[in-house]
Amino acid sequence: MHIALCGLGRYTLQAIFLLLLFLNKAAAIPHLDENIIHIGGDHYYPPYEFINQDGVADGYNVELTLAIAEVMGMKVDIRLGDWSAMRKNLDEGKLDVLQGIIYSGKRTAEYHFSPPHAIVHQSIFARKGESKAATLAELRDKEVIVQRGGIMHDHLVQDNVQAQLILVDTHAAALRLLAAGKHDYALVANLPGLYLGRELKLSNITPVGQPFSPQRYGYAVTKGNEALLARFSEGLAILKKTGRHQEIYDKWLGDLTVTGWPWKKIGLVTALISFMLLLILGGIVIWNRVLAREVANRAAELDRQHKQLIQADKMSSLGILVAGVAHEVNNPCSLLLLNLPVLKEAYQDIEELLETQYHEHGDFYLAGLPYSRMRTEIPAMLDDMLTSANRIRRIVDDLRDFARKGPTELNEVVDLNQVVATVIRLVDNTLRQSSHHIKTHYAQGVPCFYGNAQRIEQVIINLIVNACQALTSVEQSISIKTDYDIQSKELRLEVIDQGCGIEPQHLSRLKDPFFTTKREQGGIGLGLSVSASIVQEHGGQLNYESELGKGTHATLFLPTIKEPGCE
Repeated sequence: MHIALCGLGRYTLQAIFLLLLFLNKAAAIPHLDENIIHIGGDHYYPPYEFINQDGVADGYNVELTLAIAEVMGMKVDIRLGDWSAMRKNLDEGKLDVLQGIIYSGKRTAEYHFSPPHAIVHQSIFARKGESKAATLAELRDKEVIVQRGGIMHDHLVQDNVQAQLILVDTHAAALRLLAAGKHDYALVANLPGLYLGRELKLSNITPVGQPFSPQRYGYAVTKGNEALLARFSEGLAILKKTGRHQEIYDKWLGDLTVTGWPWKKIGLVTALISFMLLLILGGIVIWNRVLAREVANRAAELDRQHKQLIQADKMSSLGILVAGVAHEVNNPCSLLLLNLPVLKEAYQDIEELLETQYHEHGDFYLAGLPYSRMRTEIPAMLDDMLTSANRIRRIVDDLRDFARKGPTELNEVVDLNQVVATVIRLVDNTLRQSSHHIKTHYAQGVPCFYGNAQRIEQVIINLIVNACQALTSVEQSISIKTDYDIQSKELRLEVIDQGCGIEPQHLSRLKDPFFTTKREQGGIGLGLSVSASIVQEHGGQLNYESELGKGTHATLFLPTIKEPGCE
């Protein structure tokens, strides 16, 4: 009996110990308040985000996030820590959003990105007086310091640079190691590198090359959390339109964008120019006049480009705005589509009673009008309303598909005929207002192509809208047709108009960014340039033929992926 009780006591103590251990682990699991959005960032990435001397999260990203939370009415909790740990927390659902992460094609497999709120340049830093490196290829067999889990770490691994990587947790640690004479190079973001070099007084290091083009920097969430990302994107668009985003940007990043100029060299060049001006004193009056005219022209050009960039920024948030409008229109439209069939059935049920009343007692008033008139008009009105509601739903769906951001990979199997039909529905009103003679022809049995349907929609919309704008009379025609060339195995879309045509000297510039002959009508010259870029991504061609006063013939070529008979 004593042995049994001892055994029972031992098992009871074990059970209590396991229970306490479980409760302790449960208590250690962080609780995420569903009403608070938990946002992560790097604890030492100035001036974008860092923990200041008071132990509080600070920097450009932090202030921007708080401003977005204010205009969108969100509660946020900003947590800054080791960058690689922050990315892991986002992947594991312990964070909802990363407030500053660089976009890359590979990262889109894991995350969804907002429109960028900053542009980041990456620089190779080296000690002054030592060998320079301007490209990744020059880092081969070198010791390169890079932040663990950062975009440069990703690129060095993916591109197989074959450098010896020295991984650190922060940019500051990378620059300190380099300044101390250890390793060959540090690969860090340019602004944080300049900021930290100034703050830490690291006077013996300098940027020697920028191996990458500017990179987009913004908010990101994991797959499936796009609704939350849309709120941040909408808030960012509001801040940009009100000018508050620019104020925050200038406060944190404005000074650094103008630092680092070689003032001694500039002074020397200025002295030489002044000496040369003294030698050519006789022509200084003419020179000043030419220079003043050039400055005025350049100022006007810069002002125009500034307006164009503002317009481009507005277009970047178009998808968010259209998605919101589509949602608001679909709600009442769905109510109409739900209730109209019920009303139609209700009227059919009481129609017999109304007819009996009409035949036995004569005409009477219904909704203030004689029933003899309403008996035929009510069914027709209900049918028209139902048809119109379905048309609204179809148009809204097309707009939402057009505005939705597509994947970066061109891996969709696309039917060109379907894309053209969708575009024609989208621009139906513009076509009907521009011409009374719209001709369409869809080649039968054409093959598909690999690509992105929404991007090709954008190209076709630009071509058709340009054709409409070229017409000077509604009696002039527009022809839209698809075809397939068996020999070259290419799909072909032709958009032909009888409009005003294009001057020969302008034909070669149609694909140039910001070139337009419609400046007075509000054109900014980005449509055909963007279209050409999209077509090039798909491995196709976009050609134009035009005769002044007779019209323009635009042809889109796309490579196919299989023989006719698209599945």
